[in-house]
Amino acid sequence: MTGPAAQVNMMGYGNFDQVTGGVHFRLRARTFIVAESSQGTRFAFVNLDAGMASQLVTIKLLERLKSRYGNVYSEENVAISGTHTHAGPGGYLQYVTYTVTSLGFVPQSFEAIVTAIELSIVQAHNNLKPGSIFINKGDLENAGINRSPSAYLFNPKEERSKYNTNIDTLMTLLKFVDGDTGNSIGAFSWFATHGTSLSRNNKLISGDNKGAAARFFEDWFNKNSSTNSTKVLGRNKGMFNKASKIQPTGGKTCANTTSQGFKVRKNKELKFVGAFCQSNVGDVSPNVLGAFCIDSGLPCDFNHSSCHGNDQLCVGRGPGYPDEILSTKIIGERQFQKAVDLFTTANQELTGKIDYRHVYINFTNIKVQLADNKVVKTCPAALGPGFAAGTTDGPGVFGFQQGDTEINPFWKKLRDVLREPSPYQVDCQKPKTVLLDTGEMFWPYPWAPAILPIQIFRLGSLIILSVPGEFTTMAGRRLREAVKETLISSGNGEFDDQTHVVIAGLTNAYSQYIATFEEYEQQRYEAASTLYGPHTLSAYIQEFKKLAESMAKGENITKGPSPPDLFSVQLSLLPDPTGDSPPPGINFGDIKQDVVVPKWGTFTKGDRAIATFWSANPRYDLLTEGTFAVVEMLQGKSWLPAYDDDDFCLFFKWEAENITGIARAAANVNSYGYATLEWEVPEEANHGVYRLRHFGSTKETKESSNSYYTGASSAFTVS
Repeated sequence: MTGPAAQVNMMGYGNFDQVTGGVHFRLRARTFIVAESSQGTRFAFVNLDAGMASQLVTIKLLERLKSRYGNVYSEENVAISGTHTHAGPGGYLQYVTYTVTSLGFVPQSFEAIVTAIELSIVQAHNNLKPGSIFINKGDLENAGINRSPSAYLFNPKEERSKYNTNIDTLMTLLKFVDGDTGNSIGAFSWFATHGTSLSRNNKLISGDNKGAAARFFEDWFNKNSSTNSTKVLGRNKGMFNKASKIQPTGGKTCANTTSQGFKVRKNKELKFVGAFCQSNVGDVSPNVLGAFCIDSGLPCDFNHSSCHGNDQLCVGRGPGYPDEILSTKIIGERQFQKAVDLFTTANQELTGKIDYRHVYINFTNIKVQLADNKVVKTCPAALGPGFAAGTTDGPGVFGFQQGDTEINPFWKKLRDVLREPSPYQVDCQKPKTVLLDTGEMFWPYPWAPAILPIQIFRLGSLIILSVPGEFTTMAGRRLREAVKETLISSGNGEFDDQTHVVIAGLTNAYSQYIATFEEYEQQRYEAASTLYGPHTLSAYIQEFKKLAESMAKGENITKGPSPPDLFSVQLSLLPDPTGDSPPPGINFGDIKQDVVVPKWGTFTKGDRAIATFWSANPRYDLLTEGTFAVVEMLQGKSWLPAYDDDDFCLFFKWEAENITGIARAAANVNSYGYATLEWEVPEEANHGVYRLRHFGSTKETKESSNSYYTGASSAFTVS
């Protein structure tokens, strides 16, 4: 599902200057479907290497599935969850707030995602077969820290005392086993940590740490597939004969591929699908070394995460600091290693019903009955000044700090030009001060969602809660506990303390953050981004309890109001490439800068072989299931592919001639650019002769058909 690799703003940091400029490794959609029988109750869970799900993506995907399968798949039994990478192309959501920096809707980005989800579900649907599912859980303690610890401390002391840490360290893993062969075919896990190992300065498309973990897991399994054929015996009795434990390898820096160049379908049928899904990630950062002032090196202010009042000076550090690619790899490896441990020791088989519940709710005016019987309401969506401050993962606009509840006169006047909040909204959102009244802004179309989906999947004793946003650690804990208590009290003995409840974050739609009522008081970034006011979490808990009760009692529930389909009114201000032509005497694919061989005459492990080619805009063809870059090895008289742009060690970088930053995205001049291929020689690379090869496509004019080209560097040796 890798979208346009040039000139498209990335979704996540809201940084106008962060536009795609190449590929770190490719993005994927991964799906599991479970069914009670070939025609029985089923649901599909899709995990995306994307910032978040999108209501518009969900709507258009379901239209395609209906044309294929009739009523087999619907909004009720399909969940689409984003990993929250901040390194994927944006422009695929339908509300204005989430498309401002991408210059509106980007059809190419949207189409890449919807098509990938559709084909992923088709593959899973076609491969349905009898099997078993095993569950395992364990703690991973070094892959995240709380980036808003001062807000967490606002939660009641007696509540905090129930937990050892201020983040959830639990990873929950499902292991899928083929019932005919006994071979493992996949594993999906849920664990909370942000997809922000790569910073707001990164320009390369990447699945960040969770995408990296998935690649490491799949590569590990396929390399060790002969020892990973786990046999299941006496399934009716729930007996399980686990394989001997396989020690994690630490994750390969790079993996061999079977690609034969561009436009070749790789991995049509993966032997194993490993997905790393997101959970209650709201206040959890992968930058585990903490946040420091970039001017002094000292820790940032504890309450505001700023330095001398400047939010932009406070930046989190990952474990590979200052190398964020290394940080991505390390946090990915830690999740991968824990998943392997859980996978190889999983012996608890899931049994019982498959079930689901889904409802749409207008979150702008929910009456919520609190524990003391007081009735309160949610509000139309709004963002506070703490939102503009950003986080330690990605600082925001100068002049704001997390925790701000005041707006200076300049920003207040600018706000009022867009929309002055109504008195009702001002009162409803307190103590948040309204910086952007997104819930009351409707030009040229709505700025924020009002109607949101919530959903519960049941897989035996596992309960998956699909939430359309980012719950903070404590918010997620409260939701899980409330749902579990409701299931036990209403289920007539069908649920008990062994019922597992996981949160699938950023699923089916997106509505930013959900903080606790107490965290809302401090108005750090997560609270300032909690759209529907101080009682947002209480509303979620109330409505999820209704879903849980209907599931426990086997009752139906009213669907609720459908969200709008805004596809027809989307504005797209990003121009398409207009046709490329290289300078006179140059052809696309020609070498601009050849590989420079080290003075000792050969490359060794860890060295980088780099070549730059004259290149057309990669937006002409995404080369889906193909590659823009290949490392080829000479074998006999033939050059055979060894690595491509889906591998962790090969970087494809693209830059337009003399156009940088936001000008690159807005410019209507794309005459040519440069493709730079950088191969970091991995430890497992064989000795021999190699070359770098670039693939691409071009158009002479905007209306002409594509033509394809390739180019290769000079040969060099690795020893």
